[in-house]
Amino acid sequence: MMPPPGTDPLAGLRGYHLPGPVSWWPPAPGWWVLAILLALAAIGMVWLLLRRKQRRAALRMALAELEALSDEHTAIGPDETARRLSRLLRRYALTRFPRREVAGLTGDDWLRFLDDTGGEQAFSRGPGRLLREAPYRSDGDADALRELAALARAWIRHNSGATS
Repeated sequence: MMPPPGTDPLAGLRGYHLPGPVSWWPPAPGWWVLAILLALAAIGMVWLLLRRKQRRAALRMALAELEALSDEHTAIGPDETARRLSRLLRRYALTRFPRREVAGLTGDDWLRFLDDTGGEQAFSRGPGRLLREAPYRSDGDADALRELAALARAWIRHNSGATS
C-alpha cells in the first residue's frame, strides 16, 4: 500500500529512542574486585604500621630498662644484674621471635640462640658467658658487667628491625 501522493511517507515515524542513562549502582564485578583488593591493602598497611609501632615501643622500653639496670648494677650486685639482663633479653626476644623458638631455651642453648641472632659468638665465648656464670660466682667484675650491658644493647639494636 502506497501513501497518497503529496504526503510525507516519513511523517508517521517516531524520533530516535535513546536508552536511559547507565546507573552507577550496582557496580560491575571488576569494581567489586578492586574494592576488595583496596580494602585488603588498607588493612595490611594498618597492620604493618601497628606492628612497627609495637616493635619500636618494645625497643624503647628495652633500652630504657637496660639503661636503668646499668645505673643501678652496683646496688643490686653482679649476679642479680646478670639475671635481670638475661630476663630483659628473653622478654625482648619473645617480642621479636616466635615463642616456640625462645621460651624453652636455657643455659648454652640460650647463649647459642643469642649468638645466632646477632651475638656473633660473643655470648657463648665472650662477655655474654656471664649470663650463665654470674649467678654461681661470688666475685663481681664491674668491667665484665659493662661489657655484658654493651653486648646486650648491641644485640637489642641488631634485632630491632630498625634501619638506623
